[in-house]
Amino acid sequence: MTDAPDVGAKAPDFSLPSDDRGQITLSGLAGQIVVLYFYPKDDTSGCTRQARDFTDLAAAFAAEGAEVVGVSPDSVKRHASFRDKHSLSVALASDVETSTLQAYGVWREKSMYGRKFMGVERSTFLIGGDGCIRQVWRKVKVPGHAEEVLAAVRELARKEQ
Repeated sequence: MTDAPDVGAKAPDFSLPSDDRGQITLSGLAGQIVVLYFYPKDDTSGCTRQARDFTDLAAAFAAEGAEVVGVSPDSVKRHASFRDKHSLSVALASDVETSTLQAYGVWREKSMYGRKFMGVERSTFLIGGDGCIRQVWRKVKVPGHAEEVLAAVRELARKEQ
């Protein structure tokens, strides 16, 4: 487990299989603003709401030149089912090996009902067109989060013009 990279640091590159877009790489999105959000599990209530919130704002993110990518340790097949069931339009990347989750410091020990286990700490990273991390949200609470991220994307897009 590694610590999350700090604001201002170069974002760790990754190459992950996607629900239907082949491999998604951070380097392949160079020059674009990237909203990289990490979530625990497809088709759970919080993760579904988060993905739907980002989908509802997809056109607004695109208008600012931002690409939204959700990452969880679920399989590509599970992502595709999740996407289809909820009509999601955001890219979903699969990190079954947890290498990207670890590189961003979101693969953490959690506990539930006294049982300890490794899992994803819901987090979002805003990455500028230069590949540097501009803002980080840790331990995200879903309600209102996508709107807050969109406001930060709009501010960053103005600065990068």
